Amino acid sequence: MRIWSLHPKYLDPCGLVTLWREGLLAQAVLEGKTKGYVHHPQLHRFRTQTNPVGFIAEYLRAVYAEAASRSYQFAATKISRSRANGRIAVTRGQLEFEWRHLIGKLEARDPEWLARITQVRIPEPHPLFCAVPGSVAEWEKGYGGAQRLGAAGS
Repeated sequence: MRIWSLHPKYLDPCGLVTLWREGLLAQAVLEGKTKGYVHHPQLHRFRTQTNPVGFIAEYLRAVYAEAASRSYQFAATKISRSRANGRIAVTRGQLEFEWRHLIGKLEARDPEWLARITQVRIPEPHPLFCAVPGSVAEWEKGYGGAQRLGAAGS
């Protein structure tokens, strides 16, 4: 599971569809509707919020908006009606880690899409997140960190 901190506009078609599916899975986990993935490190930043389901729903709304801007037919009705106010901090180090991870995926999966985003110097975070100084998130390191970049998930 990869719940990208990066803005979904950087994701290629395959990446955006995968993010939608994994975001919906994350929502189901946070709602207590699954038995798997309940301790997944990617969910830590949502679990620490006062309304985890509301925050994942806000996350999914931004993914849906990106998909709609590309004329994709995602089902908005799958997003929880729960709402949350505010943003979640994400470190610049985490964004840089994910950017390198995405570049590696795109080199293999979609070089044409990669060419479209190579001019980006400082990637924007997903609209739910605000960038703050810092290194790679502890939950990412616990999941394998930079030494397992290829095995860290989608």
